Amino acid sequence: MPTLAELAGFLDATLDVAQIPDYPNAVNGVQLGNVGSIERVATAVDFSSEAVRGTIDARAGLLIVHHGMFWGGTQPIVGVRRQRLHLLLSHDIAVYSSHLPLDIHPTLGNNALLAKRLGLEPSAGFATYQKIEVGLSGVSEVPTSLLCKRARELATEYHGTLVATPFESDRVTRRWGICTGAGADSSTLREASERGLDTLIVGEGPHHTAVEARELGIVILYAGHYATETLGVRALGEALSAHFKVPSTFIDAPSGL
Repeated sequence: MPTLAELAGFLDATLDVAQIPDYPNAVNGVQLGNVGSIERVATAVDFSSEAVRGTIDARAGLLIVHHGMFWGGTQPIVGVRRQRLHLLLSHDIAVYSSHLPLDIHPTLGNNALLAKRLGLEPSAGFATYQKIEVGLSGVSEVPTSLLCKRARELATEYHGTLVATPFESDRVTRRWGICTGAGADSSTLREASERGLDTLIVGEGPHHTAVEARELGIVILYAGHYATETLGVRALGEALSAHFKVPSTFIDAPSGL
């Protein structure tokens, strides 16, 4: 069975973790070590008590998440945080987190897999953060209603609801952009307008983005933060399974958003 160092080395290299900037609380890479070898792997979108218990139930020695243990910032290890840590240590479970490195990966990334799921072929990047393009963009000739249908199927699959800003029934999406998770904000809308995009597919965004989008002639499909970011961690678990011959289990713990 592989060790944590072997699995983490594979993940770090595959995701190019050292070269990709991220938010301070992301802490990409191994967030909690273990002692023994890894016989099974579990994946989840968010680090949570439900994800930890699911990892224990799956008898996995490694939990891989998109939003890690420190996403909420520095906090005292008391109450539920202490309980989670106690469970991880007592069951010798390691935790590995990948945020933007997983978002931008060309084959395992959330954005690439969402584009594929929607039947869209990317031709450029989108959603710039510290000089890297987190999202994707491209050209198409797809009815916006069909994109809505496909995005709604994904949202429903992961216990969410698609929300779309108003558009005419015969509207066609010709220039689109994708940024999973909290992909709609003033900066992405400004960039979309500058690039001449007419449709954005994101996870979620503030109310004002829906108002601003209509002013700019852009339709936004909010397919759910959770739903749009289930794709990458599942693919990462499958990649580990294929490379190291260890079973991988996805823990479905929807946030409702």
